[in-house]
Amino acid sequence: MVVQQHRSGGGVRVVRALVAVGVTAAAAGCAGGGGVDRAAAAADARDGGAEVVRRAAAVLAGDGVASAEVSTSMETAAGGTRVTIRGSGAYDFRAGSGRLKVVLPPDAAGEEEHRPITELLAPGALYMMNRGAGVPAGKWVRIDTTALEDGNLVTGGVTDPLAAAELLRGAGAVTYVGETDVAGVAVRHYRGTADIGRAARLAAPGARAALVAAAKGFRTRAVPFDAYLDERGRLRKVRHRFSFANEGPAAEVVSTTLLYGFGVPVTVRLPHDRDIYTGEIEQGRA
Repeated sequence: MVVQQHRSGGGVRVVRALVAVGVTAAAAGCAGGGGVDRAAAAADARDGGAEVVRRAAAVLAGDGVASAEVSTSMETAAGGTRVTIRGSGAYDFRAGSGRLKVVLPPDAAGEEEHRPITELLAPGALYMMNRGAGVPAGKWVRIDTTALEDGNLVTGGVTDPLAAAELLRGAGAVTYVGETDVAGVAVRHYRGTADIGRAARLAAPGARAALVAAAKGFRTRAVPFDAYLDERGRLRKVRHRFSFANEGPAAEVVSTTLLYGFGVPVTVRLPHDRDIYTGEIEQGRA
């Protein structure tokens, strides 16, 4: 399935921004143990496991889970150029907030090396430190994710972990692929497509506005995914595949989110207004 931006100019800007910065989602290890229940796995094989996948976001926000360590990667391909950005940090699914360090590949921002970007994720907002593009040192950039055409599914170089899970609420046709292993943890692998509009209608309040924006901004709302859940129904890994096909060659974006270390304490302190840069930002430098 192909996901296309509705407004060609916006889609091209998003793709150029991703290529300029070097976007990716890294597949890192997950901690924990536990086997897969054979009877449940057999049932999933019969019914496709759609309901199990749709419940993944609710499980992450439930008691005994609520937060996790996160590793991400986002890989972008456009016109024969492939770039990857990696991120790591922690996220509180109940609060809808997290802190990530995003590492750009060499020369992705026009420099041999670039300082890691610190990203603070909060409901409806993305804060970025060391973003470059003319932003003074020590200042944050605040982006209203509900105003982005993609709802920050790809623009920030990291898919918000909550949005990645909430998108699965829109899962339609789901195939149970079988049992596999993610960094030593036995998981069940599901493959299918998620409808952004359906996900937006069913999403938790903290994720709804961004997904509503994405549902309006994408022409085709079906997003292919691979999801890996452990025996407790916790999402351990999810990979979404986006394709922007407007002007010029299509740009493919593969976003991967890995979760581990469930229950880790997560503290996110949002910057004061005086620390947020409100001036113009250079275009073409993400």
